[in-house]
Amino acid sequence: MITKPKLSFWQILNMNVGFFGIQYSFGLQQSAVTPIYDFLGASPDQIPLLHLAGPVTGLLVQPIIGALSDKTWSPRFGRRKPYFLIGAILCSLTLLAFPFSSSLWMAAGLLWILDAGNNTAMEPYRALIADKLDDEQQPMGFQMQSFFTGLGQVLANLSLFIFPLIFIGTTGSLPTWVYASFFLGAACSIGTILWSISKTKEIPPTQEELAKLKSEKRSLLGPLIEIFAAIKDMPKVLWQLALVYLFQWYALFCYWQNSSKSVALSVWNATPQNKEAYSEAVSWTGLVNGWYNVVTFLVAFALVGFAKRYSAKKVHAFCLVIAALGFLAFPHIENKNLLFFAITGFGIGWASMMGIPYLMVVADIPKERYGVYMGIINMMIVIPMIFQTLSFGYILKNFLNNDPRNAITFAGILLLVATVCTLFIKTKKAKVDE
Repeated sequence: MITKPKLSFWQILNMNVGFFGIQYSFGLQQSAVTPIYDFLGASPDQIPLLHLAGPVTGLLVQPIIGALSDKTWSPRFGRRKPYFLIGAILCSLTLLAFPFSSSLWMAAGLLWILDAGNNTAMEPYRALIADKLDDEQQPMGFQMQSFFTGLGQVLANLSLFIFPLIFIGTTGSLPTWVYASFFLGAACSIGTILWSISKTKEIPPTQEELAKLKSEKRSLLGPLIEIFAAIKDMPKVLWQLALVYLFQWYALFCYWQNSSKSVALSVWNATPQNKEAYSEAVSWTGLVNGWYNVVTFLVAFALVGFAKRYSAKKVHAFCLVIAALGFLAFPHIENKNLLFFAITGFGIGWASMMGIPYLMVVADIPKERYGVYMGIINMMIVIPMIFQTLSFGYILKNFLNNDPRNAITFAGILLLVATVCTLFIKTKKAKVDE
């Protein structure tokens, strides 16, 4: 068995810099894509279906990439790093093309490609933490990713506030600021991944592990067979986490799809048809969403200490309650400055969501299946999203009066349900919760 060397703070930081570029891109998906759909003429009940790309590509790409990376080793390129690079290149090229969308369906198609690139780059990052860091340093590794999630999405959302002040007018079918935000995202995506690849060396497999890799037969169906086998053998704690994620991620998609329109109605009393006022609301929502990500990277490392002291489960449950209260208050606020107070709760919750759940389950995952199980955890994220994209348009239209403010309230209620489910999680290995 390989003894994992202790890494310095800066080595862990350099290893995760690429996560910044990935999350900048995700920040644009969360905050800029819905307004782009609005500018291109989408109706409110079409928006959930148009966001189907994210969860479907996550469902297909991440577990397959995880299974492939588990079975990959190159003395020159490593195990996880080749997938980082392929994903970043695909993501950057798509970000460059996205602002040139001339129709709703062109934008929707590019979103599919963009999300495939993001998922290809992101999935191996979770496994890399488990590969490189021992039990003591894994909390720092996962929360470093939470830190860069916050930082990347802060800058993505700030670009939605600042660039409209600098890049005024329209180019083609979209506002000029869209071009600036997405071009910066393309540079961040490839640049940060190249930094992490150049600064990080992966731990080579043992001779026994290498012999096993070489002896295994490879086939096109191999990754799928491995995924289904891993699901069959999945530890109970992962099934318990899946129930939490069902409500948690359904709620988050409700927020991301409706936050700009909720702010436009509650503060500006405007709809997307009033383009000037709605653009102002979109810019302000970018600033508000940027703030919750500031909160995320400010509290991410503090949660490491709390998780060690009080248990990861209790910390995550508490953070979910704080996030739920923020969502419940959000749609009722008419003063745009007070939105920052409400969304602070989600910032704390988001810091937990991006790292703490992995601490609850990583000790129960076998080492040789880190990649595939991190992909399966992502399936637990994207299946609720797929369910949301297919079902929420109907719910919004028939039960929530097509009002985006009601969608945010609904999200808050779902987070409270997720909190209850979190408290029922039991880890088999007590080490994580000590």
